[in-house]
Amino acid sequence: MITLEQSVEAISAIPHRMYEAWNRGDVAGFFADFAEDVVFAELEGTIYRSRAEAVAAHEVLLDTVMKGSRLERGEVHFARIVSPGVGVVHSRVGILMPGEQEPPSTRYSMQLFVTVWQEDRWVVVALENARLLSLQSMAALESMPAS
Repeated sequence: MITLEQSVEAISAIPHRMYEAWNRGDVAGFFADFAEDVVFAELEGTIYRSRAEAVAAHEVLLDTVMKGSRLERGEVHFARIVSPGVGVVHSRVGILMPGEQEPPSTRYSMQLFVTVWQEDRWVVVALENARLLSLQSMAALESMPAS
């Protein structure tokens, strides 16, 4: 049986493994901790309904628009076991494009993971990835004319 501390440590490690895989350009590794039937809401609103669907989309992404990008300054803000076999993790990370030394403040995201204990390990069954915006950025976006 896993202790509560080991479980929290184990689910807290998932985002860090994802960051490392992204930085290697390893899409399969990025999604290695995801359940086959994961539901993944991406920051612009796309919802993937399986690991295979998310992998296919991100292979294209890492070969084109995000090629050479890195996930930096990643940290887990909280991880909690909410009931036996169910955990949540909240993390934040910056995206660095090739040639950049520091992620701009407008390129930070936050993720909320729902994990479950399956087949002797924690797997991600749901993930929401959202852009982290300041109140000033949100006000500026809201003041823009609708297109």
